[in-house]
Amino acid sequence: MNYRLMLALTLGAALLISIFTLFYWSPPLALVALAFALAGALAARFLPPGRKTNKALSQPFDRNAGGEGATAVASGQTAGAQLSSPLLKNNPALLPDTVPAGDLLEAMLNSMREGMLVVDGELRVLASNPASDNLFGAAEGKTLRARRLSDLTRNPAVLSAFLAAVERGERVEVKVETLEPASRAFDLRVAPLQSRQPRKNGEERGAVGIFFDITRIERLERVRQEFLSNVSHELRTPLTAILAFVETLEDGAIDDPTNNRRFLTIIERNAARMHSLIDDILELSAIEAGTAQVETGLVRLRSLVDDVLTALAASAAERRVTLHNDVSAEVFVAADARRLEQMITNLADNAVKFNREGGHVRVGHEQTAGRDRITVADTGEGISPEHIHRIFERFYRVDRARSRALGGTGLGLAIVKHLARAHNGEATVISTPGEGSTFAIELPKSELATLER
Repeated sequence: MNYRLMLALTLGAALLISIFTLFYWSPPLALVALAFALAGALAARFLPPGRKTNKALSQPFDRNAGGEGATAVASGQTAGAQLSSPLLKNNPALLPDTVPAGDLLEAMLNSMREGMLVVDGELRVLASNPASDNLFGAAEGKTLRARRLSDLTRNPAVLSAFLAAVERGERVEVKVETLEPASRAFDLRVAPLQSRQPRKNGEERGAVGIFFDITRIERLERVRQEFLSNVSHELRTPLTAILAFVETLEDGAIDDPTNNRRFLTIIERNAARMHSLIDDILELSAIEAGTAQVETGLVRLRSLVDDVLTALAASAAERRVTLHNDVSAEVFVAADARRLEQMITNLADNAVKFNREGGHVRVGHEQTAGRDRITVADTGEGISPEHIHRIFERFYRVDRARSRALGGTGLGLAIVKHLARAHNGEATVISTPGEGSTFAIELPKSELATLER
């Protein structure tokens, strides 16, 4: 019998099954089927005529079968090392004699990031790959072979999915969450397997399950939902005020000289707040997407800080806050001047808004190992320790009511953090409740800036 012909026919059937699966059930499992088809293609290419394939892989699914055939996929000890050997990579001609089809298949399974688990009709593990061994906490160098699924996990979703595939031949897709050793989320796809050798009691089923790690996707989805919720809330508040006062003016207040100007001022203030929020959202989105331009050059820091404090002088005087520029006239830093002004403005504006009456705001500079550290210190109420680690998050506020009253968008500190990182720097904060806070922008020190000094 021509083994190449048999392998070609097997490959064709596998491809048809893969295409059917791709369009009618599950694209991820279709990729697994295509991987098996690729193994067959490689075997057909590399095996010489008349050579038999690895006996272990030619055996049908059989939980009662012993010997090496039942553990060919699960062993996971040498194939990965063989395929990653520089000798094989640099000498493709050696592949036909040194890498049998079983090793190719095993190497592919071992390289999968997704966990794969094959169980028999009694839910005993027949085969697994390193990803699933790690997921279920197998000891180093050990596999899950011959262990019951109920001994590996008590998660009802996992057990129910495999039982449905084994007992009823159903294909199951379920979301699975784990708490130990770390919180993770998986999309589990389970499909039934059937033995080609009939039993006295009828055909025996097993099941194969693939664990797709969706932890990062779930985390991003939560961030997206939280962001949309915050944006909706922040836009709704000023919009509600605008609509309310417009309706009041339409009902006759427009002719009331004592109130019409005041109502229009409130409308204007809330419209400006919405405009500022939308500008900050667009700015933050551009920075996070990497499309914001950062053109680094030498910046005379004292002059830039003078410009920032001059722009904030009116609001500071209104709150009786004194502004101080403690930066030496000889200091130069390597940064994008416009972006650095934006960062310092955001920090100094917050320092003025959340300061106490008669307080002080100081902008300073210091050098650390390989860094220029620009500080903005205030004498406000400070930030409690439980809020420190979240203070640079989008829309996070320690005192929401006060922030809205002062006109903040909740995005200023997030913009500072991302702009600092765009300069390969970082934004930090140190705060003592009741005494004040010190925010810092740390930027890499430039050799040109050092020479200029």
